[in-house]
Amino acid sequence: MEAERALRKAKLTTPRAAAFAGILFSVLLITSLVLIRISVPADLQDAGSWLSGRWNSVNLALNMVPFAGIAFLWFIGVVRDRLGQDEDRFFATVFLGSGLLFLAMLFASTAVAGGILNFYGADTDMLIGSGIYTFGRTVAYEIMNVYAMKMAGVFMISTCTLSLRTGIIPRWMAFLGLILAVFLLLSIGFFSWASLILPLWVLLISVHILIANMGRPSDEPVP
Repeated sequence: MEAERALRKAKLTTPRAAAFAGILFSVLLITSLVLIRISVPADLQDAGSWLSGRWNSVNLALNMVPFAGIAFLWFIGVVRDRLGQDEDRFFATVFLGSGLLFLAMLFASTAVAGGILNFYGADTDMLIGSGIYTFGRTVAYEIMNVYAMKMAGVFMISTCTLSLRTGIIPRWMAFLGLILAVFLLLSIGFFSWASLILPLWVLLISVHILIANMGRPSDEPVP
């Protein structure tokens, strides 16, 4: 009896854990991306003059990314736990793999950008004059806005497909996610704010999960 009660309580707290993790990931990543977008010129060929006045803002944004990544990893784990026995092995593999690849590329892009900032603090003239700045910016941009965003689109597609099969989120959210994922896959390079699509979508479903489970009685089954 006690074991069954503990298991029921664990299952009831899983959706809320997913919601809190998703909200934390979304808020941190959105804040980081917005700070970077408003601080760093869109032109990859810029001379780096923005570094002197906006170094602190970008450094703060980059330091948020590891915590966003931890929350995203937690979000993936609790969603898989939420699926339980209903998890489809094929789509679950794509879901997990694309999520981890997105996270790895997000960290790689952030590490390159962080290296540029550290180099700037150590030797400003050498960074700008050697071409390392231009090379580093281009590599960070390509990793984040091409490869990471493609994996974000695949993650959304697999998540929405699993949701349509299991009903863990409303169908309209799943269809909206599919539309946004296709847009994400096709629009990189044409829409500079496309990187916000994944965290905004995760925020939407996380808030829905949190509201749906708020005040639920302990003996009521999770939908």
